[in-house]
Amino acid sequence: MAKTPPEAEPAPYRQRAPLRRGERLRRRAAWMYYVEEMTQSAVAEALGVGRVTVVRMLAEARALGEVRIALARGAADLASLEIALARALGIGEAIVAPLSAPGADPTAPIGAALGGVISELVADNMRIGLGWGRTLREALDHLSERAAKSVTAVSLVGGVMHVGAINPAEFAWEFARAYNADCYLIPAPALVDGAETRRALVERCGIAEVYDLARRLDAVVFGVGSLDPDSTVVRYGIVAEAERRRLREYGAVGEALCYVYSAEGRLIDHPINARVMSAPIETVAAAPVRIMAAGGAAKIAAIRAAARLLKPTTLVTDETTARSLLAAEEKATAG
Repeated sequence: MAKTPPEAEPAPYRQRAPLRRGERLRRRAAWMYYVEEMTQSAVAEALGVGRVTVVRMLAEARALGEVRIALARGAADLASLEIALARALGIGEAIVAPLSAPGADPTAPIGAALGGVISELVADNMRIGLGWGRTLREALDHLSERAAKSVTAVSLVGGVMHVGAINPAEFAWEFARAYNADCYLIPAPALVDGAETRRALVERCGIAEVYDLARRLDAVVFGVGSLDPDSTVVRYGIVAEAERRRLREYGAVGEALCYVYSAEGRLIDHPINARVMSAPIETVAAAPVRIMAAGGAAKIAAIRAAARLLKPTTLVTDETTARSLLAAEEKATAG
């Protein structure tokens, strides 16, 4: 089993040397073109330069070997934002992906940055627990191919009836394929009809074995969701619209692994949390390495509360969300 990092103070932050404007512009252009899949004309418009300049910068980026996911953390001069956000949230590290415009969809950029983080993390004999969601699914396309022996992937959450690209079981399985890993799934719906059903499935149907394995993980990777009408748990029928509204009345601001929590970072006192087939939230919070990936204006409250609930060692987000999170924390501190 991989060596467990000691529970100590977060590692000191390392300030990166500032990039010259030309380098920052070139790397931002490469990010927009290769990760966000913007056209060269769109990149030129976003950066305020000519299309010929974009073509030249992309050629330079390729020649300099910058066109790889490893440039994610140096693609923009965001070091000070990362440091400030990590300190404000009280976590070990924040990784901030550049975004072409404040209103752009951050899913692909965050997923790309997350793929780089996971690629650096995976090691021989590691046991890694996996959540689900669109952002995590995006990370699969950005995993570095390298040999790793005896890796074990554990899905932390049950499945959904509507099978699609973000099915939790499919995500864990695809990750396992990438690293030739053993894969453990929770063969049950993400949400069952009651606490008794959950207890029976755990005790009588072999799910206890997966839960036991989850207690011995080296790392977990998970996302968080909002509880708005367009959230994943609502769109995929895990939580009905009427129940979503009731959860809001109970003070719920977000969900992680289908567990619903308040702005204070505590699971709400509602029967839904006794029906969730995910690994227990305290098990996830106890993993030595906890990587949380999320972004978007609708998730600000959910991310802040999840940081209190699960205390991630690393948060992967985008620059627009990072600035909104930092502003919210500063406002709360000042108030």
